[in-house]
Amino acid sequence: MASVVPAPSSPGPASATPAPPLSPDAEAAAQLLGALQGSIGQEVMGYEPVVRLLSIALVAEGHVLLEGVPGLAKTYLVRRFASSLALSFKRIQFTPDMLPSDIIGTVILNPATQAFEYRRGPVFANVVLADEINRAPPKVQSALLEAMQERQVTVDGITYPLPRPFIVIATQNPIEQEGTYPLPEAELDRLLFRILMDYPSPDAEVTILRTHGAMPEIPERPPVVEAGAIARLHAAASRVEARDDVIEYLSGVIRSTRDDPRILVGASPRAGVQFLRSAKVAALFSGRAYVIPEDVKSLAFWVLNHRLLLHPEVLAQQYSTDRRGVEGVLREIITDKLNKIAVPR
Repeated sequence: MASVVPAPSSPGPASATPAPPLSPDAEAAAQLLGALQGSIGQEVMGYEPVVRLLSIALVAEGHVLLEGVPGLAKTYLVRRFASSLALSFKRIQFTPDMLPSDIIGTVILNPATQAFEYRRGPVFANVVLADEINRAPPKVQSALLEAMQERQVTVDGITYPLPRPFIVIATQNPIEQEGTYPLPEAELDRLLFRILMDYPSPDAEVTILRTHGAMPEIPERPPVVEAGAIARLHAAASRVEARDDVIEYLSGVIRSTRDDPRILVGASPRAGVQFLRSAKVAALFSGRAYVIPEDVKSLAFWVLNHRLLLHPEVLAQQYSTDRRGVEGVLREIITDKLNKIAVPR
């Protein structure tokens, strides 16, 4: 039984050499990605690479931070992504006056039974949108740490497992500082990707105006991906092969961030584990049952850009401290690491 809507395809030229047939796992991965991009692309234009990264995180069971200026449809993109999945979805709007119980739930007294009962919070969903996560105080942000790492919450000494799959997609506005709190390094290290969203291309922006400028009624569309398909792809990704030389290459990239004089704190071993898992999913989406160095290169910036703590002198002497300056130095450092480490053949 098909579990996703196949991606539309167009026939190639008659003289083209036919591509080798995909394995069942790779074909299912291509169908999942095509279904999601086709469903979301009807209303959110120009962000196909972001949808691909979100799909990789979903299958790899990682969490994502979407960062961008207001008005880029970050929240709308996540809502469309979640509605395309046959999974439960909850949105949490973070505010400075929130309490941890607003996230994980609390124990209350039931007047009818005169017994204490646990009322679950909105974190009990397959897809959780943590909207404007940097507006929440540190205690609330720390309430997510156990959920994101252990996929469980502990309330009043009792542990409650979260549903699987479980993914937190957080959004953040990098230019607004009033009433915000910086995300702690421990929380950032639990995020698989930090995706820096930019303005759409001119063509995509014209399409957005044509599509949404007439204030159309957005129809409710059925999900295009079922939970079973995600679980099967997660199992398939664990079977993707990563040769020793590719693992050593990835490890070299991670380790090189710890001895660079421009970097105060480099990537952790947890970053390497998440990096390899996401590279296996990326290989599967590319129709392969094995990881190649290009999978590592294509994901390196998104895996590492929020995990490298730069020396203040680097930013003060060479770059301005705005978002573009920080992004620029991070891209330079990560590209430098990828270029200097010998690539396996």
